[in-house]
Amino acid sequence: MILFKGREENKMRIDKFLKVSRLVKRRTVAKEMADQGRVKVNERVVKSSYDVKVGDVIEIGFGTKQLKARVLDLRETTKKAEASDLYELID
Repeated sequence: MILFKGREENKMRIDKFLKVSRLVKRRTVAKEMADQGRVKVNERVVKSSYDVKVGDVIEIGFGTKQLKARVLDLRETTKKAEASDLYELID
């Protein structure tokens, strides 16, 4: 786990996490989804500026499909092969 300099906690904006974890392809798309109310964290609708923490449960609405994942780790960047290590999918 990488701690961020200058931050009191290990947290990251939801739009950035969705991009880094590759749950969403582009950060601008993640921002738009959150601002449209299609992203929830711990059962609450959040804006793109919301800071996620390890252990948070994220729900994303992709049209008719819903995706639910628990945050396992936060990293500023990650390789494509390691992106799935940042979360676990939940039924």
